[in-house]
Amino acid sequence: MIPRMLERTHTPHDPLAGALGRPLSPNDGLTQYTVVAHWPGLDHFALDGEQKTWTSVQWAEHLEDPYLEHPFAASPDGDRRAILHLDVRLHPDDRELTASEWAETAHRLARAAGIENPGTGHGCRWIAVQAQPGRLDLIANLIRLDGAWHAPPADIMRRLTDEARRIEQDLRLIPARTGPTTRPVIRTAPTASDQLASVLAQLSDEQVGPLATVRGLVEHTAYRIARQPGAAGTAHGLELIARRLHAIQQDLDSTAACLVQPRVTAAPPAPRHTARRSL
Repeated sequence: MIPRMLERTHTPHDPLAGALGRPLSPNDGLTQYTVVAHWPGLDHFALDGEQKTWTSVQWAEHLEDPYLEHPFAASPDGDRRAILHLDVRLHPDDRELTASEWAETAHRLARAAGIENPGTGHGCRWIAVQAQPGRLDLIANLIRLDGAWHAPPADIMRRLTDEARRIEQDLRLIPARTGPTTRPVIRTAPTASDQLASVLAQLSDEQVGPLATVRGLVEHTAYRIARQPGAAGTAHGLELIARRLHAIQQDLDSTAACLVQPRVTAAPPAPRHTARRSL
């Protein structure tokens, strides 16, 4: 599991689009299988009986609200780029995590980054998005609920890396490499396996792949049907179909990775030395 900190931005639109692998839309519906975790105070914003599924645009607006509530909040040096974006990526051979495991990972990383402080009530708004295979994106607004600016700790990357190592142990994941590899790079002509891997990678591509397009349409349809009376069962069935499509994308991506294996060139035979008979 490798954490990465991206450059802070003024709005959450680009980070959220990057996490989803597609542009934001006022019509899509991000279910609990996509937004796997969020800051605890969000439950107070949802009234009883209110639609639980928000669109990607609504999630972006929710993360932008602190700008409107605290228009003069800024960092000590006057920086107003309050949107923090970090992601973590699993090893390609790791198993598929469950929704609860992704949620646990998100909360632990949020605490490591200091944007969630249990029991204080002065944390930040944040959401965790799991929309791409083996990847979790955490997006937060550094303007806290009390209007103060949250300054990430100077050693935030060390904290995130240390927590990622502990999560790997707790969830029995493949640990990230801690040192440089010395495997030589051998360039060879593309094989049939390479070509097949390329086809599978195109099919499983989260941004422009055909399966991603189909999955997006199914999720959108599920969101629209869920708003109709008596159609909750049909909407849930479509959500399950979308999850299976996502699993197929992950399987294809893993298969493509297995097909592309480093090929080691056999060492040339050592020269044979023959003894010469003296005349």
